[in-house]
Amino acid sequence: MKTASISQTKNQLSALIDQVRQGETIVITDHDRPVAKLVPAQAENGEEAAGALAQLERKGIIRRGNGEAHRLAPPLKARGGASALAALIKDREQGR
Repeated sequence: MKTASISQTKNQLSALIDQVRQGETIVITDHDRPVAKLVPAQAENGEEAAGALAQLERKGIIRRGNGEAHRLAPPLKARGGASALAALIKDREQGR
């Protein structure tokens, strides 16, 4: 969450509004005390959620898919009658 003083807000309102459109929240301060908050307006058609996703994507937190289904590798099969449950019970008994 970014902050801006009243004078900064007055001088750079257009730039701050652009940041809010991208999903950023800006707290406006007066002598270092918060007095107001600029937040994105809630849109009924999901624009707010799309803005939040875009912001996460820009930060590198998420990566959107390309629309194609991703195929998972087949599950691994245990060799020689090994049992995951038996290994788990053994680990718990040994205090791991």
